[in-house]
Amino acid sequence: MDGRGPAGAVAARPAGGPAGGGAASAGVVDGPVADGARAAGEAGAPGVRSAASAGAPGVPGPAGAARTGAADGSGDRPGPVLTAVGPGGLETVRARAVVLATGARERPRAARLVPGTRPAGVYTTGELQQAVHLFGQSIGTRAVVVGAEYVSYAAAGTLRAAGATVAALVTEQDRAQVPPVRAQSARLGRRIPLLTRTTVTELLGHGRLSGVRLRHRDGRTAVLPCDTIVFTGDFVAENELARTAGIRLHASPYTSRPGVFAAGGLHHPGQRAAAATSDGTATAGAVLHWLAGAPWPGT
Repeated sequence: MDGRGPAGAVAARPAGGPAGGGAASAGVVDGPVADGARAAGEAGAPGVRSAASAGAPGVPGPAGAARTGAADGSGDRPGPVLTAVGPGGLETVRARAVVLATGARERPRAARLVPGTRPAGVYTTGELQQAVHLFGQSIGTRAVVVGAEYVSYAAAGTLRAAGATVAALVTEQDRAQVPPVRAQSARLGRRIPLLTRTTVTELLGHGRLSGVRLRHRDGRTAVLPCDTIVFTGDFVAENELARTAGIRLHASPYTSRPGVFAAGGLHHPGQRAAAATSDGTATAGAVLHWLAGAPWPGT
């Protein structure tokens, strides 16, 4: 399949929807929005499953997610060419403008170099949300959450909704990275302990997680029994597509490749959904200026 259009987007994350929708409302989107998630904005979705139109009614998306990108000519201005892959096979998408909104991901246990055995029951927040909300899987009965950010408290809420007890939130920081009222609500209202200045140094158990070894900053150690652990936060940009295409990202929506824009967590890893949405709206404005004939910054 070969798709053409003035503008398209890759990944319908919180920033990708407003970026595509903003261009669509101006009547210039005629290209697809590709996402590897089952639904637009789905957290931490691995692999390739489907696509979403991200606010552009009647615009079909390619059945998959873009894997590679390269510069090519399209129309009266140079434009990018994307190759998408999914259940329907390979598709080529040509557009005068492409918005990369692939977001960010949490670093898993292996990337954090946490030693120990390799038992079941180890998740990131995205994996936890998929297991609970998409697949209805049992995720254990007693959990430890690593981190004390907004996403950490969201993970604690997901665990409680799944019927698990949250044994503790564990953070190396001196305090929770959320407003005091949020932390107090979890600690007092939901009786979730917060262990500050504490590090998970080892995972224990064979077959299934049985506990985690903790070390406090003052040198004290302890083993906290649990059958589930969720590593939260510590986001890194999901920039493989841009990197393999040789595209350099900047703080602004404009990248080093004319016609290719970046939005949301791709250049601001870990930002909240509201901020990503606002960023996507701003990116839509940049796309409209480019399509209207504005010069590319730095060229």
